[in-house]
Amino acid sequence: MKGGLFMKSLFDQTQLGSLKMKNRFVRSATYEGMADEKGRMTDELFKIYKDLAKGGVGTIITGLTAVTDLEEFIPGQMGIYEDSFIDEYKKITEMVHKYNANIMLQAGAAGTQTIKNEKKVMWGPSDIADLGYKNTPQEMTLEEIISVQEAFVSAAFRAKESGFDGIQIHSAHGYLLSKFLTPYYNRRTDEYGGSIENRSRMLLETYQKMRDKVGSAYPILIKINSEDFMEQGITFEECKYVCKKLAEAGIDAIEISGGSLSSRPNESYSRKIVKGQNPYFVSYAEKIKQEVKIPVISVGGIRDFTVLTQILNHNSIDYFALSRPLICESDLINRWHEGNMESAKCISCGKCSGFGKTICIFNKK
Repeated sequence: MKGGLFMKSLFDQTQLGSLKMKNRFVRSATYEGMADEKGRMTDELFKIYKDLAKGGVGTIITGLTAVTDLEEFIPGQMGIYEDSFIDEYKKITEMVHKYNANIMLQAGAAGTQTIKNEKKVMWGPSDIADLGYKNTPQEMTLEEIISVQEAFVSAAFRAKESGFDGIQIHSAHGYLLSKFLTPYYNRRTDEYGGSIENRSRMLLETYQKMRDKVGSAYPILIKINSEDFMEQGITFEECKYVCKKLAEAGIDAIEISGGSLSSRPNESYSRKIVKGQNPYFVSYAEKIKQEVKIPVISVGGIRDFTVLTQILNHNSIDYFALSRPLICESDLINRWHEGNMESAKCISCGKCSGFGKTICIFNKK
């Protein structure tokens, strides 16, 4: 006890909506680049999830999974665009559950953030070239907006049928739903553009339709940018507005990230960090937690167990998500649980990322 209060632990067992969480660690959605050309599971990808489940992380969120095949896939991206994926993914959810871990599916649409293919559509809220990827999308019609929303709904149904413990909507990092929130990219003059009320309509409608499909008990989460860290990007005040609206609508948890490849240098979601530096989105997550009564997940720059424990006990953030440290050490959480509290071996070099298989340079054979 400290000051008459019980200390919270990173290994507390907690409840996220209807879901039991064996610890406060989440594997944040990570691009692996290991699915086949149709977005299907491979032995290599299956092993990634098995190692993570064995490694002690309480909840795994998959890499970005394509809700439609009308877009070009990111190379090696997983898919969930048709019912045939259901039985395939049951194998992975059943395996993860054997290790007493949870697994959620992250659903998303790439928008401009993929390789251009003239045979596929490339959507955006407006026909504004992507500053990072240099692709120019076609402005979505109202019919296309509804079609994409329905693709997310179908993805939620398939995730539930596959045995995933929940689904996370990817509305961060410059992917399609994120672009709708960003004034620079969303220059529409209809009900989906202009004010933050209108720019968030695509996301809020998508969430509500998903909720209507899967019911009130099935966990739905959101990953969202605190800021875009660019001129005419979403501001933190606007992020707070969207988070409060989602919480009021019944979303189960919010993961606070930030930035994209359109961000100012060194202000994207994957940053270099130095020893002793606090995780870089913690302050945003804490402020969001003051606005909502649902669980909030902080991500970005998490390396030190002692620092995390201090953060946990000095603010009200509920969970902590890691990506690069678990690429480097899939058994990091077990190591900490067994008493070896050395910081994660990850040096934040960023050489694990890109359109290729995501492998830590220290683990390449």
